[in-house]
Amino acid sequence: MNLLPKSHEEFSQQEYWNTFFKKRGSKAFEWYGEYPELCGLLHKYIKPKDAVLVIGCGNSVLSADLYDVGYRNITNIDISHVVVRQMRESQGKDRPDMAYLQMDALDMTFPDGRFSAVLDKGTLDALMPDDSGEAVARVDKLFLGLDRVLRVGGRYVCVSLLQEHILRELLGFFPPSGWMFRVCRCFEAEQKASEAGNEANFPVFFVVCTKFKKLPNVKPVLELSLTGEQIQRVESPGDVAAAVRSLQHSALVLSRLGRGSLADHGEVCLDLCRPDEDSPRYTVHVLDQQFSRVGGRRYAAFIVPQGRETEWLFATPEGRDALLKSAGYDRLAVVALCRGHAFQGLDAVREELNESVLHLAPPGLARSTKIPFLSVGADVGHRDVCYRGHSAISGDFVVEEVEGDGGHLFRRLVFLSNQNVVQSEARLKLLKSRKGKPRKVVDVGHLACEHHTYMTVGVALAARDGSEVGAAVIGLGGGGLCTFLQHCFSRIRVTAVDIDGTMLEVATEYFDLVQDERLDVYIRDGIHFIQQAAEKGTNYHCVLFDVDSKTPGSPMSCPPQQFLEPAVLEDVKKCVGEKGIFVLNLVCRVPDLRRDVINNLKSVFASVISYKLEQEVNEIVFCSAQTGMEEYKWKNCVEEAANKVNALAKKKKLQSSDLVNVRNFVCALQFNL
Repeated sequence: MNLLPKSHEEFSQQEYWNTFFKKRGSKAFEWYGEYPELCGLLHKYIKPKDAVLVIGCGNSVLSADLYDVGYRNITNIDISHVVVRQMRESQGKDRPDMAYLQMDALDMTFPDGRFSAVLDKGTLDALMPDDSGEAVARVDKLFLGLDRVLRVGGRYVCVSLLQEHILRELLGFFPPSGWMFRVCRCFEAEQKASEAGNEANFPVFFVVCTKFKKLPNVKPVLELSLTGEQIQRVESPGDVAAAVRSLQHSALVLSRLGRGSLADHGEVCLDLCRPDEDSPRYTVHVLDQQFSRVGGRRYAAFIVPQGRETEWLFATPEGRDALLKSAGYDRLAVVALCRGHAFQGLDAVREELNESVLHLAPPGLARSTKIPFLSVGADVGHRDVCYRGHSAISGDFVVEEVEGDGGHLFRRLVFLSNQNVVQSEARLKLLKSRKGKPRKVVDVGHLACEHHTYMTVGVALAARDGSEVGAAVIGLGGGGLCTFLQHCFSRIRVTAVDIDGTMLEVATEYFDLVQDERLDVYIRDGIHFIQQAAEKGTNYHCVLFDVDSKTPGSPMSCPPQQFLEPAVLEDVKKCVGEKGIFVLNLVCRVPDLRRDVINNLKSVFASVISYKLEQEVNEIVFCSAQTGMEEYKWKNCVEEAANKVNALAKKKKLQSSDLVNVRNFVCALQFNL
């Protein structure tokens, strides 16, 4: 397995381990594996010539198996005289050179440096069931004893499930003492547990601690080998703990996926990473519909081409659910290809994903099943980065070119803090140049964001008499809306405001924004701009808010909530006057919060009209202070404005067909008068 799953879900560590140990009971050998599952790593870290000490041997036959393949210098200890007597009787005749001694691993009487390897299969986990003071004291005593009986260059090899408190004690003792510390994953032991039908299939780890003399000012060596043979050097104990914890969390998710349907519990999301890379290579959403009876199609994976991962069908839970139903499978794994990675083609992606996708299969699916891979098109698409930048306001971002639906080429601005959202997009077209090489230019007639179409209707609504219109647009982004307004309306003066000066540079350099006598851009805080405009008595026919929130996970991602404070709304009302229009792009996922927003708007404006976009989270809200307007009059005005936008777009050759489906738009309007 060459990809490392990382779960997006968070689990209670206490609940996680309580569930595990309740199901495990006392059958430790079934969970930690036996010789056939452990031999690959055992032979790698313990050699036949080593003087081996096995602590807490119990009645395991692991030592006997090692003896039979050439390990002759093995000493086994256990605190139970009963089990020691039993093992002497059962093993003494066939393996006369192997020693069994009754001895407490916390009070060993061997001479210093007696052994070159100590093997611990589950004993540490048994000694430290929790992080109580008593348990910590026991383990500290064990580690000091191991340090004494192991010679320099010797290894403590511990097979463990690495609960958080156990890993913390290991990291707290061995690396600071100068020992090299490596954590390996034993897939074979996990596979054996899975084949045995154990419901809680958790990662099994080999912790390999190699003793060296402690040298001053030498940084400890910390390594991970969690996928195959590849070894990754990490910087800190925290990195080790984070990697192990992520793997354990993911294992719980995989265990859940293997036990039943997710149909009533929503989808599960995981990242797949290469072990030597920090950034995810793939993001996988797994979702179910009710499992069909015998003969139904069980499971498939869907590869989303690069550049299309932000489309509604692939980027939203509702879209992925529609894709699941359309594909007709019980379970679908929707796989997006992440930025910053190279992909050699669809066949290479399938080959790389095959094993990981199999781990996400529904219960009862045979390991030998060939998983079908679905996609749109015959390749993985392409994503060319034009520019990487950093903004003090928005963080890291990229400008990239991708091939979208219909073969069109698009240029996009994406903030890396929210990679599933396209901040701005422009469709490109090729123009011939005198040098013969086609030149890429922005198609100014293409409105990539559907909500910009209806914000444009708001501008037309404010210019009903055909006179010159002044518009203030708060939120520039890549400038797509401002550029369209500039080309669609001959008699318009747009004042665009954005707090982030970097966005103006990007819009000018990569999205063909041109400032002229009809478009000015100001770099300042939008709220302060509106406040100052209201104080100065500056009037606009329309004010448009198209501002995103910089707070990840905010229930209202557009605009930031401070833009809808009563004082700000009153300032907007002063700017547009009685006959002007306030147009708001609202993205709110919490119904109660959305209701509060509408009520706040109604407390300031006489009329509040909203339109929810189909298959989008955006809602466009038109607000007016004009009184005495009944619903039918507003419908007529909005219909007239929408027809005007369609006519202007065709007249200016920005669009060849209607931009707005006027009938559907007007019928879907909600009036809060």
